[in-house]
Amino acid sequence: MFETFDDHRSRYASGGIVQTLPGELIDSIWLIIDLDLKGFIPLTNLLTFEVQNNHGRVTLLFSQAQSQIELGVDLPYRYSDLYPQKVYVYDDGQRQTILLPSETR
Repeated sequence: MFETFDDHRSRYASGGIVQTLPGELIDSIWLIIDLDLKGFIPLTNLLTFEVQNNHGRVTLLFSQAQSQIELGVDLPYRYSDLYPQKVYVYDDGQRQTILLPSETR
């Protein structure tokens, strides 16, 4: 068994994510995992982040299956309707990847 979301493992963003989210939001997802979730909430290997419009700024809402815990993090970045509504972060034990829902099939 491996420890999920160990920050020493390789981290990636899929092509779809790189095309639809700016780098600062991608970096923010990794920071939220490392600083706000890891060690505080037992994490599964598949995390969900909803990208929400909060008065023109981005809020990332974390959730995961089999857990009632949700965490919203308000960010100083402008929201765009072009951003995906939801992204997944997957840890396969060797690498961690941020993916669009359409890229998980």
